[in-house]
Amino acid sequence: MISEPVPAAAADSRRRLPSLWSGRPMRARLMVVVVLINLVAAAVSGAVIIIKARTATQVETAASIAVAEPLVAETLQLMQDAPVPGLFRVLTLRFQALRHVRVRLLDANQAVVEERPGSGPEARRRAPAWFARLIAPPVLSHEVPLVLQGRRIGTAIVTTEPSDEIDEVWGYAVALGLTGATLSIAMLAILFFAFGRLLRPLERLAEGLTRLEQQDYSPRLERPDTRELAVIAARFNRLAEALEGARAANRQLNRQLLTAQDDERRRTALELHDEFGPCLFALEANAASIGRIAGTLEDPARLRLQQRTDDIAAIVKRVQTINRALLSRLRPAGLGQAPLNACLDLLLRDLARHNPGIAIEGDFRALRRSYGDLVDLTAYRCVQEGVTNAMRHAQARRIAVRAAEEAASLVIRVADDGIGLRPETKAGRGLPGMRERVEALGGSLTLDRPGSDAGTVLAAVIPVDAAGTDAPDGPEMSPA
Repeated sequence: MISEPVPAAAADSRRRLPSLWSGRPMRARLMVVVVLINLVAAAVSGAVIIIKARTATQVETAASIAVAEPLVAETLQLMQDAPVPGLFRVLTLRFQALRHVRVRLLDANQAVVEERPGSGPEARRRAPAWFARLIAPPVLSHEVPLVLQGRRIGTAIVTTEPSDEIDEVWGYAVALGLTGATLSIAMLAILFFAFGRLLRPLERLAEGLTRLEQQDYSPRLERPDTRELAVIAARFNRLAEALEGARAANRQLNRQLLTAQDDERRRTALELHDEFGPCLFALEANAASIGRIAGTLEDPARLRLQQRTDDIAAIVKRVQTINRALLSRLRPAGLGQAPLNACLDLLLRDLARHNPGIAIEGDFRALRRSYGDLVDLTAYRCVQEGVTNAMRHAQARRIAVRAAEEAASLVIRVADDGIGLRPETKAGRGLPGMRERVEALGGSLTLDRPGSDAGTVLAAVIPVDAAGTDAPDGPEMSPA
């Protein structure tokens, strides 16, 4: 079966309607539904009023026509001896009491004698023409002969005229419509504020979920009055508590893992320093001793031994250089024995010595002597990684490093004047490793890019114990 293609205009309208409805606030949707219900109720009420009014008007006009003939017969019976002009005047006066009809009196020659004054529909109609067309029943006309003393003296033509009845119905409909509109507006206003109050817990729930998405598990929702929303709020609070507990446990595990890693590195560094270092020194001393012994020999043995001892000495020096680099990576020299600010100053001087074209400034005067092995090592690595990245990737000519204790946290900032991080720059392992280490201590690490050519700011915030007893060390504690 082949379906007919849908016209483009119909398809556009179908796409436009969901776009107008989707994404709207719930309060707006509820208000639209209530307004549509009111409009449907108003349309149904209007239809009922029109049907009832049309039926009532038809009954009223038919009853008025039915009253006209007995009224003429009664008048003629009472005025058998009256002159014809007087009879017509009396009939006119009596017809004025009739409603919903128009009466025209004709004489025997079919000439108009009297017509009920003010009976024209346009003279008194207040209802709109469209409303009159909806209400007005079919026009009926009835001729009543006027017979006096056995002689026909004229005719009374009675025609239905429901204008006054339509005016009454219009007035009733206007009053009812104004009353209904006022009540609907008042109801919409009440519902607007009521929906806002009922939906406010959902707004707080959305804000809480946003904060949970941002890994902030501290928000708690108040218990709403609505039972269903109270259940949701209770479940949300339990979820936040569970996530907060899981994060605390995860931080504790990460902290224990870092402690174990640092202890292992410390032991490895100690073994390299205490075991491997003396062995290298012994090799170097033995090579020098062999060189001295070779000096007592004659050529060509002396030259061959001297060349071998020089090769052994070169290899030993290279291994010693590699050993010192390994020791520095495993455990920076002096960290834990010297004050933290002295270690950081020494790090910056060493980096500046190997990069003479870059100005590196450091301000660590407000630091305590130590914040513990984990925090000290993390701060050292953050400064080392931040300065290294600025020199390697940002092409910076000036780097400013500052570390201070602010609000029970150690705040480290590394700012440079380089080209900033480009979108095509690939992320290495250093920065993600530092972020994991800082977050394991309950802190945060951010990389801010003020602009494409405004450099980069690396900021690390590490919570510390505010009850530390070590006083801040001044610049005189730094090694020369």
